[in-house]
Amino acid sequence: MKTLLLLRHAKSSWSEPSRVDHDRELNRRGEKAAPFMGRFLRDHELVPDLIWCSTATRAVQTLSLLGRDFANDADVIYSEDLYMANERGFLECLHHTHDEASRVMIIGHNSGLENFAQALFRDGDEEARAVMAQKYPTCGLAHFEFDTEKWRDVAVGTGRLMGFTKVKDLQAVKIGKD
Repeated sequence: MKTLLLLRHAKSSWSEPSRVDHDRELNRRGEKAAPFMGRFLRDHELVPDLIWCSTATRAVQTLSLLGRDFANDADVIYSEDLYMANERGFLECLHHTHDEASRVMIIGHNSGLENFAQALFRDGDEEARAVMAQKYPTCGLAHFEFDTEKWRDVAVGTGRLMGFTKVKDLQAVKIGKD
């Protein structure tokens, strides 16, 4: 069994319109959102064994703000190929993942990440799929499982969607507890 976590980077800043897109940083909202997602992943025992991360500044910052567990406990592969990757690019990364990693996270960008998540769906949480299809917001997380022992066997239409988590919902729960 393999687990795949598809995380869109947190909210980025447009305060410097002349800045190259690859170099855009997170805004304050994004800086606050990523730690919420990190706590969710820890609380649900979803800390990955290996992380593929886009080299875009906003993706790297998202990873660093998830929490110490993610940099220390997981191998991290930074890949420029994930910057604006399409479904094929994401699938190629997975196919190059060592099989000892049972839980993998990819931190990437839309629209490719959203399209990849939709393409992977075979069955699972239909409600989560509908929410994901409606909007894959920044710091949104799709959680898939695959009945395979080898990452190279992951293909379009083979994933079981276990859930889709929006950081906005996590923050609302936290605020409601206060």
